[in-house]
Amino acid sequence: MYTIKQLRRKKDISQSQLAKEIGVSLRTIQLYERKDANIPIKNLTKIADFFDLTIAELYLHEVNDMGEAYTKKQPFTKHGSVFYPLSHGKYLVMAPLVLVEWSKKYIENLKEDSVKNPFQAGFIVDFLNEEPHRVFEVSGDSMNDSTMDAIPNKAFVLALETKKETLTKNDENLWNRSYILVCSDRIICKQLMGFNRQTNALQCHNLNTSPEYQDFEVSINDVLQVFRVMKKQI
Repeated sequence: MYTIKQLRRKKDISQSQLAKEIGVSLRTIQLYERKDANIPIKNLTKIADFFDLTIAELYLHEVNDMGEAYTKKQPFTKHGSVFYPLSHGKYLVMAPLVLVEWSKKYIENLKEDSVKNPFQAGFIVDFLNEEPHRVFEVSGDSMNDSTMDAIPNKAFVLALETKKETLTKNDENLWNRSYILVCSDRIICKQLMGFNRQTNALQCHNLNTSPEYQDFEVSINDVLQVFRVMKKQI
């Protein structure tokens, strides 16, 4: 995040000093100060605390540095996400974040109908959607084919919840897109190719063509939630 460099300079401290305060290496801070840095939420929290900011305020600083001015309009909450109106009709959305290590807990809470996300991550969106927003941390390289569509290991994706029943209609507009499937025993990111009515299963495709990543099917009955991937942070 470029704003980390700006805040650090205003505080008149070096990268080495900030690294020591956060508990990471100098090289890590150098990487974090890049515009497209993917910062673990735990370290992002430490950085925000160090500068006496909330994570949302840290994102708003980044937004202003990108030229998307915060309009000072009152933020509002919708489906557990907080939306900050920006200029040009855009929004900074602070959405519930599901980290890889929190996946099992998320599924357990979902089964108990008591989902609570202790983390959030920010994305800029061009318009509001009615569907609930969630951010998921992706694990593994099965969706990494080094193209523009690739979703590499540790990437964060912003996704919109979709009713799983819609995926049984075989609408062509639904397929060849990346989705997050919250299953009864795991959370996966895959490209969906269609719905097999004979097996009552979703056809999942890996972008990575390595032999270790084989396409497979997931029974629709094992799927608890479906989210359509809209954006990613690498």
